[in-house]
Amino acid sequence: MQRSIVRTSQAPGAIGPYSQAVVAPIGDKKMIFCSGQIALDPATGEMVGNAHPYDIEAQTRQVLDNLSAVLAAAGASFANVVKTTIYLTSLDDFTRVNAVYGARFPSDPPARATVQVSRLPREGKVEIDAVAVV
Repeated sequence: MQRSIVRTSQAPGAIGPYSQAVVAPIGDKKMIFCSGQIALDPATGEMVGNAHPYDIEAQTRQVLDNLSAVLAAAGASFANVVKTTIYLTSLDDFTRVNAVYGARFPSDPPARATVQVSRLPREGKVEIDAVAVV
């Protein structure tokens, strides 16, 4: 299997030993496995919406902007996403995250799991990963 690594400066660089995304050919299609994105601004390297009280909508928008940039670098968009996972440090944020997320997937949204976790990198409050097929 020939896999390729996706790198773009339009999304934050990996803060550990992982790639922003990996593309794997499957027959005549490609599967794109996007690593989780947190609310890092790629221009500044700073977390968005992390002041007290944190702004979960701003964080979610930044996460989705970052994920969109990685997908674009791989030749895809949200329309190609078949599965996402949302990681939240508080399920109390579920409804507000859903509102922002739903705007990016206005029809036929992908399959999804949402889980509460104890912590996220850089003290973020939301992380989202995705799998797409093109």
